[in-house]
Amino acid sequence: MPENYPLLIERLQSTFIDTLVLIALMIGFTSILDHFAHVPDWVTIVLFASLIAYEPICMTFGCTLGNYVKKIRVRQESDTSRHINIFQAIIRYPVKLLLGWISFLTINSNPKRRAIHDLASGSVMIKV
Repeated sequence: MPENYPLLIERLQSTFIDTLVLIALMIGFTSILDHFAHVPDWVTIVLFASLIAYEPICMTFGCTLGNYVKKIRVRQESDTSRHINIFQAIIRYPVKLLLGWISFLTINSNPKRRAIHDLASGSVMIKV
């Protein structure tokens, strides 16, 4: 069965949902921390690190909340039945962050609709 790859708009909508999730988590963490007079630095560091780790960890399990809502999943390009591993996710995320919107420029010219961060990490997005 041929794979069905998500359109650019679906991927952007997924990214938008994930951005809203991260903003909500930041607001939630800030609200909780504001209730305490003295918060140890390590607590703030752990909370901040969890925001950075959100996408790579979720991608190793198949999808972020935005991907889940939009019914798209990240998979290994060589075998779309397999999730990407943590190393692929760690490569994928910083490239995506560093390039921003530029990373999506290759989607419409690539037969598998792979973004630059997908090409760099050996991943592909599929519809489910």
